Amino acid sequence: MLSIDVQNRIRQFNPWLLQPEKAGELIGRFLPDPYVRRDGEDKPLLSDRATLLVGPRQAGKSTLVWSRLKPLAPDILFFNMEDILLRTGCASAIDVADHIRREYPFIKAVFIDEIHYMEEAGLFVKGLVDAKLDISIWATGSSSFHLLSRTRESLAGRAVRQRLFPFSMEELLRHLAPPNPAAERYAAETIVEHQLIFGSYPAVYLRDSVQEKQMLLTDLVEALILRDASDLFRIKRPDAFRKLLLLLAGQIGSLVNLSEHASVCHVNVGTVGAYLDILDESHIVKIIPPFAGGKRREIIGAPKVFFVDNGIRNQLLDNFSPMTPLRVDQGQIFENWAFSEIYKTISMQDHVKFWRSKAGAEVDFVIEKGEKIYALEVKCSFLREPRIGKSARSFIDAYRPERFAILNMVLEQKIEIGYWPVSFITPRGLQEWLDVER
Repeated sequence: MLSIDVQNRIRQFNPWLLQPEKAGELIGRFLPDPYVRRDGEDKPLLSDRATLLVGPRQAGKSTLVWSRLKPLAPDILFFNMEDILLRTGCASAIDVADHIRREYPFIKAVFIDEIHYMEEAGLFVKGLVDAKLDISIWATGSSSFHLLSRTRESLAGRAVRQRLFPFSMEELLRHLAPPNPAAERYAAETIVEHQLIFGSYPAVYLRDSVQEKQMLLTDLVEALILRDASDLFRIKRPDAFRKLLLLLAGQIGSLVNLSEHASVCHVNVGTVGAYLDILDESHIVKIIPPFAGGKRREIIGAPKVFFVDNGIRNQLLDNFSPMTPLRVDQGQIFENWAFSEIYKTISMQDHVKFWRSKAGAEVDFVIEKGEKIYALEVKCSFLREPRIGKSARSFIDAYRPERFAILNMVLEQKIEIGYWPVSFITPRGLQEWLDVER
């Protein structure tokens, strides 16, 4: 049974249950103005399984859940597990389920925010689902370490997992709803220009001034390094953690050398590997392995690392200069943006890799969708005519990908290489190309 203090705290977090006539106003406070609709919002609410929404902190996970559940107001029970009294007092799913049956039998949804703070998050979700409350159960977390990995209990058949990242270009373009093709092209260019430098975390994107954007990104990085690293993951060397992030930010698109990183950070290789896993699970960076299609000429060793958001990467390097030829890392920025948009779009069953042969041929991204593969080269240049390099030809000859595209700044054209289609696409066309391949 939940203690009186815990019961009172639950009531404090759920004032609309006691004042249902104010539910719209009270819950509306959780939704920003303007609100940018996210992909996947039209998925049906589930009553037999929990929905686990994971992604980087401040990507809009809580906002998405409130948007989905608002039509059920006031019959929503909310838990914020960042609150120490709630997460310690509600550790038992059986006690929470009994409390719901006894005090709130009318509710239609339970929303557990910041569930990664719980020691046994997966076990707690499993217990609520097994209680068969016949209500929609939602949980959000910034790291699957605490959501899935810290319990031996399986959530198979009891939960569906969804990812949410900072705004995609398509989400922002849909929100702006430009009235004609010319306005759409201009809007897309403006969005990409922002994403390349400041990224697309909701709070950052929706701010007007450059100073506010930079301040928010600084606060976000410090929260990742100091708060999450120290509190959630109990990292003993936050200085090494910070230095590793700086190294990764400066080496986008390069092969990861664990020994080199360990030497620079003054830790062992195992610690660097553990830190990389934490950054990957926290959706700050993503480790992408090499594509191995069975050809002996391929490199099948070191992976590459990309940032989920360009703004975080640029803040780490304290470089928010615009994309001009004077910016020596513009190729890295554009390649990281391409990765970010791909990763936001593909399903959780798909995989992003890169291809590199021992002879030095390379394709930036190989997307595996079941038995099909799609390949993308990224060129931060203003192509005026279609040109196919040796790397692209080698990959096409070896693997016959379903589609092959070259992402560039201005050229939009389709050609054939030995009867094999190759598309030249601009940033605006990347989303459409990815959609075609789903």
